[in-house]
Amino acid sequence: MDYYLNIGSNTGNRRDNLYRAVAFLVAGTSGGAVSSIVESEPWGFESDNRFLNLGVKLSSDIEPQQMLERIHDIERRLGSAAHRDADGGYIDRLVDIDIVAIDDMVIDTPTLQVPHPHLPDRDFFLKPMLQLAPDWRHPVTGLTAAQMLEELSSQNSD
Repeated sequence: MDYYLNIGSNTGNRRDNLYRAVAFLVAGTSGGAVSSIVESEPWGFESDNRFLNLGVKLSSDIEPQQMLERIHDIERRLGSAAHRDADGGYIDRLVDIDIVAIDDMVIDTPTLQVPHPHLPDRDFFLKPMLQLAPDWRHPVTGLTAAQMLEELSSQNSD
């Protein structure tokens, strides 16, 4: 399976945090591809700390739920605390790793939704996805990352 992941960091040495997460992710695999870094404003909350994000494409036979558990373990090992405050709102974070897509799979469980439900809303997901998989199409909408970016851009200019 091809996993498309997104790593974000907005505290500490953001660039180092991203590359440490990549190193943990590719350990034990045959490697992967990494996008360029995208800088963005925090999404869904207010903070003075801008995010650095990058995308990672990994090929793995690990089942999706196992991959999610592996990601959570990597976040903990890197020292990332909770991603939400006591009220459930987003907060600053050292490292946040999201599964953006897995091939053309659709998964909707209480713990995992693939493709990521906010993929069409987040340019910091879409720009790396466009670099890593320009021909990939969202399995529900049929749109490519380029088409979703175009829609997002037109929505933001309204």
